[in-house]
Amino acid sequence: MCKGLIGKKIGMTGVFSGDGQHIPVTVIQVGPCIVTQIKTVVKEGYNALQLGFCEQKKSRINKPKQGHLKKSSEGLFLYLREVGVEDPALYNIGQSIPVNMFKVGELVDVLGTMKGRGFSGVIKRHGFHGGKKTHGSHSHRIPGSIGCSAWPGKVIKGKKLPGQYGNSLKTVRNLEIIDIRLEENLVLIKGAVPGCNSGLITIKKRKFA
Repeated sequence: MCKGLIGKKIGMTGVFSGDGQHIPVTVIQVGPCIVTQIKTVVKEGYNALQLGFCEQKKSRINKPKQGHLKKSSEGLFLYLREVGVEDPALYNIGQSIPVNMFKVGELVDVLGTMKGRGFSGVIKRHGFHGGKKTHGSHSHRIPGSIGCSAWPGKVIKGKKLPGQYGNSLKTVRNLEIIDIRLEENLVLIKGAVPGCNSGLITIKKRKFA
C-alpha cells in the first residue's frame, strides 16, 4: 500500500456534521498523483514511490527534470516527492494513484511548509509572556536575562532567543479526514494544516497508531 499523496492547500471553510455540529476544515486538492519512479530495496536500498504533481508545460520544466520524466508518459510535473510503499511491485511507472486510498474518519499526518515570518522576537517566536507594562518597566517584549551569573559565565546552548521564524517543514499528526470528494480530488481535513493557500501539502498514513 502507498503511504501518502501530495496535493495543494486550497483554504479553510466549515461543514456541518449529521448532528448539526459545525466543523472547521481545511480543503486540500490531492492529486492526481502520477508514479514517476519506483525505488526498491535491491537497487536504492529502500522501497518508495516518486510521485509527480501539478502538470506543467515544457517551458516551465528544466532540462534535467525533463530527461528524468521521459520514463513517465503522463506529462511533466512541477513537484516531485517520495512516499513509502510496502510492495513496489504492485505499481507501474505512469500509474495514477487515486485519493480514495484514504477513508473518511481516518487519522493522517499532514506535512507542509510554514508561513515565513522573518526575524521575530521571543514573544512571537516562542510565546514568551513579556515584561511588566507599568511601574517604570522598560522590558516589555525583550527576552530578559539570558546569562548564568559567574558560572559557567556563558549563554547555554539552545536558549530561546529572537531569530528566523517560519519557512520550515512542519508535521501535524493525527488529523481526521471529514470528507473525501473523489470527483474533484478534494480531501477535507478537520482543523488547520501548515502552510499558505496554494502551498504544497503531503498527506501520509499516520506513523503512530
